[in-house]
Amino acid sequence: MYARKLELPESGEETFFLWGPRQTGKSSLLRGRYPDAMYYDLLDSRVFHRLVTNPSTIEDEMRAAGQTFAIIDEIQKAPTLLDEVHRLHEMGLRFGLCGSSARKVRRRHANLLGGRALRFHLFGLTATELGNDFALPHMLNHGYFPRIYGAKSPKRYLRAYVADYLKEEIAAEGLSRKLQAFDDFLRQAALSDTKPLNASTIARECGIASSTVANYFQVLEDTLLGSFLPAFTRRPKRRVIKSPKFFFCDVGVVNLLARRGSVEFGSQACGPAFENWVYHELCAYNEYAQKDADMSYWQLSSGIEVDFLINDIDVAIEVKASSRIRTEHLGGLRELKREYPNTRRMIVVSLTKQARTTQDGIEIIDVDSFVDQLWSGSLW
Repeated sequence: MYARKLELPESGEETFFLWGPRQTGKSSLLRGRYPDAMYYDLLDSRVFHRLVTNPSTIEDEMRAAGQTFAIIDEIQKAPTLLDEVHRLHEMGLRFGLCGSSARKVRRRHANLLGGRALRFHLFGLTATELGNDFALPHMLNHGYFPRIYGAKSPKRYLRAYVADYLKEEIAAEGLSRKLQAFDDFLRQAALSDTKPLNASTIARECGIASSTVANYFQVLEDTLLGSFLPAFTRRPKRRVIKSPKFFFCDVGVVNLLARRGSVEFGSQACGPAFENWVYHELCAYNEYAQKDADMSYWQLSSGIEVDFLINDIDVAIEVKASSRIRTEHLGGLRELKREYPNTRRMIVVSLTKQARTTQDGIEIIDVDSFVDQLWSGSLW
């Protein structure tokens, strides 16, 4: 088991939510972090029915065991329990509430404890957590989920992951009769990973309405299978793209849905897979280090773009899956600098073996340097 970078409160100190996609290791993290806590797993039908039928059972069992802290795993399966958690929190008991879908909780107008609970998000494995086991080619092919990353047959586990997602999450959303349409949508969404969102194109390819596409993307976001990266549009002097980009939470899932096959350095699939990984690392660091940085991307209508902007124009990051960075690779950063001269740092994350800085201050760094700078806190 890898040591995770996410720092959770001491046992009994706080009530908190821990959100994250399935298979990111939430349950393992909680069991390892709080070995002495009372533990309720709502995937266990006996536990589920016992608590839902009589929520006061939680208090009775915690008092009987002399416990002041309990973990409730898969809380989205029984959002009504949050009323009881709220009551017990006011009485001094504390809870770790773990889930993989905030959608069900919000749609049922469940009690989110009115600001009394902290919120944490667990991502898949990062390079720094893997340490010596980090292998970029393996990660770009098989993704970030701990169980899948270390599996002997990762593709088999990925297929099972997507099948379970379709069966359980989507069926629970009442989309069962539209499963084929959603399946088609998933493939088109995967093909659009890292690209500005074009709902009308996806709708046309799937034979569904644009409004349905918007709803399906909302399902993906709410079930934590992906997130949107907004476009940076502040005071543009030229026409810019305003549509957000959508990134799946795991590049292995993207590979499977988009039917990419093997992702090799130099292949067409390597570029978007590499960009997905950089986004994953940026998001995980931003969450775990509690930086609360704003992230966006910038793209002119001509197609010139910069992949990531951190805190408006403080740091600009371009991602290039190439070992030889040429002048044309730097065009986006240079155009951004012309548009926004106050941009502090311009960085190209690449597969280069030799880090260097251009005469106009663009830093070209390798994967290891990116990981070191990011997780040491020196990237921004």
